[in-house]
Amino acid sequence: MNLHLYQYGDCAELSGLSIGVARQTPRGIRVEDRYRKGYFQVWMPLLAPSKELYKAYLAEELTYQQFAQRYRSEMKGTEQKHCIELLAAVSQTTRINLGCFCENSEECHRSQLAKLIQAAAKKLPAPGKKAAKYFSSPCSMPEIED
Repeated sequence: MNLHLYQYGDCAELSGLSIGVARQTPRGIRVEDRYRKGYFQVWMPLLAPSKELYKAYLAEELTYQQFAQRYRSEMKGTEQKHCIELLAAVSQTTRINLGCFCENSEECHRSQLAKLIQAAAKKLPAPGKKAAKYFSSPCSMPEIED
C-alpha cells in the first residue's frame, strides 16, 4: 500500500500521484499552477466531507470521533465507494498522496480516507494474480450486434 498524507503546498517534491481531497480549491491559485505550487495534480472533491459536516466540525459542534464516523458514512455512497476502490487498486502499484488544507492529518478526513482505501485494498486480488474467467457476452448492450 503506497499511501501518503500531505498538507497543501507540500506535494511538488513528492513522488507519485498527488490528489486534492478538500471540498474547495485553493483560492487565488490558477488551475495551471496547482501542482507547481504544491497543491495537487488531480482534484477529487467527491472524497471530501460534505459542507454541512465540515462546518459543524469547524464550529466544534462535533468531536473528531463524531466527525470521523459521519465522514465514513458519507463515503458509503456509490460514487465515493467506486473512487475509493479505484484508489485502492492504483495504490497497489503507484504511490498516492492525499492532500488537504488541514495541518494535522490525524484530525483530518485524510486519515479516515486512507483507512477506507486500505480496507478496500484488502478486498482486491493481489497485483499480477490472474482473474477467473467468466463466460458472458462481451457486451451487455443488446442493441449492438456482434
